[in-house]
Amino acid sequence: MALRRHWWAISGAVLISAYAVLPFIFAKNSFPLTAAGDITCLLVMAASATAAVANAVGQRGQNRAFWMLLATGCMLWTVNQGLWTLYEVVLRREIPHPFAGDVILFMHVVPLMAAVALRPHYSQAQEKLYLSTLSLLMLLIWWVFLYAFVVFPDEYILLNQELSRQSYDWLYQIENLALLGILAAFVLRTRGPWRKIYIYLLTAYAVYTASSVMIDEAIARNVYYTGSLYDIPLLGSAWLLVGTCEQGRKLTLAAGPAPVSNSQWRFLPSRLAMLAMLSAPVMGIWAVFADPVPLRRHCRLVATFAAMLTLSIFLFLRQFLLDRELLRLLEESRHSLENLRSVQGQLVQREKLASLGQLVGGVAHEINNPVAAILGYSELLTSSGLSPDQSAMASKIAQQARRTRDLVSHLLNFAQQTPAEKTLLDVGALLQRAIAVEGLRMGSQKIALSINVSPGLPQIRGNANQLLQCFMQIAANARDAMLEVGGGTFFVSARQEGNEVVLQFLDNGPGVSEPERVFDPFYTTKPVGHGAGLGLSATYGVVQDHGGNITCENRPEGGAVVTVRFPVSESVAESNPPKAGIAAAAQ
Repeated sequence: MALRRHWWAISGAVLISAYAVLPFIFAKNSFPLTAAGDITCLLVMAASATAAVANAVGQRGQNRAFWMLLATGCMLWTVNQGLWTLYEVVLRREIPHPFAGDVILFMHVVPLMAAVALRPHYSQAQEKLYLSTLSLLMLLIWWVFLYAFVVFPDEYILLNQELSRQSYDWLYQIENLALLGILAAFVLRTRGPWRKIYIYLLTAYAVYTASSVMIDEAIARNVYYTGSLYDIPLLGSAWLLVGTCEQGRKLTLAAGPAPVSNSQWRFLPSRLAMLAMLSAPVMGIWAVFADPVPLRRHCRLVATFAAMLTLSIFLFLRQFLLDRELLRLLEESRHSLENLRSVQGQLVQREKLASLGQLVGGVAHEINNPVAAILGYSELLTSSGLSPDQSAMASKIAQQARRTRDLVSHLLNFAQQTPAEKTLLDVGALLQRAIAVEGLRMGSQKIALSINVSPGLPQIRGNANQLLQCFMQIAANARDAMLEVGGGTFFVSARQEGNEVVLQFLDNGPGVSEPERVFDPFYTTKPVGHGAGLGLSATYGVVQDHGGNITCENRPEGGAVVTVRFPVSESVAESNPPKAGIAAAAQ
């Protein structure tokens, strides 16, 4: 079991040990030693790229992007080694100068930097793929510019092999040290499985950087040859990348939330882009005043101009995308704020109803007894032979007492609302029944009635008596409103929207002066003696008790619309997929 768990470490030890024996078996600069050295390194580098691709296939999101970028860097490294193998093994020629593989080797570090800059150990759901891609492209362009500015003129224009080699070596080591610095920072700041991955990467590239320095020194002293002991650290660093991918395959690499102290890391790509933009003209100015060779100076100025133009385009594109993303976030924030206000209003309404219910429940009984006594004594006075004026006054007292008794009765009904037993019911049939009852009253009052119930409405869970009273209450309020303007049209519809059944009650009356207050207890626009203002409050409570929502709005063309939404019963929703909503015919 232990051998299987550490197969890569044991295999690496055997491979490196066997490779270390090669210089003692084959002669220096011999073809067998060169072929064995090139092919072994090529296979190990290809194995690291293959292992990274395999990890990317089994991952998602940031983890997949991390492994794909790591695989890209390993692939570029493999291509460089493949070119070495092509010249030294297949063509049996020395590596030419300039060598195209040097550019590929220089660029292979850039995807690795981008992979670590993704910060896959932190959850970044808000980060868009196109922004990450732009950051990678800008980073790539900047390093290409550095290569074109520092190395290219001497390597391809002036053909100064010694100077171009020195420039390449120190620039390449700066690039490797930059990657090591980023990895070291993440090793210190990260915890959990990702820290282990960063440690493996840091170790691999520390070994590789040291190997690169030693090989450069050996080449400068003309003592390096393929398959020598100098290649052992190079081979070891490539095998450590295979081990990194193996650890990534075994570990559960979950991303955690980024702490507030690390929020400044989100601005790192834009700050690096700004640094690149500022560094380009500075380097161009240095070339104008400090480079003594005209041809090289001209080449560097062209590279500076091209880099500034390209980076400017990407910066403007990035800013455009960020602005568009900002507008989207602002729109989402506006919707969230509106939803929050709606929920807050519903919560306040519920608190009002709950507080009023508790108050009314205690007070109504106390009021009812003296009102009954007043009513009884006033009726007794009326029948006791009083004068006409006195009898009229006693009748008025009885009339007001009856009105008070009715109000107390409404208050008790409102306060004693309790969750009733709920069953599956056909809300469309219940709505038609309620409108049929109210239609008898509207027919003689110049009010045209129209109802549209979509066929096949799903059932909801509710209490038929309570909902019937609610629908009749809404219809009665609409009828009273239209009577104020001498009649009108009352339209009722029922349809399904997603997992909700939506009912709408529309009228073309005068509208509501304060639609946001219609569900407040005791709020009414009717004359004194024609309503207590508790009907819609009670309706609001019933709808909320059924898990629904009720709103009132004024229509642009005049009148008001009351919208009631009920959730479809879970058992019904599971057996029947949501249907597309049908637009109300009145809108």
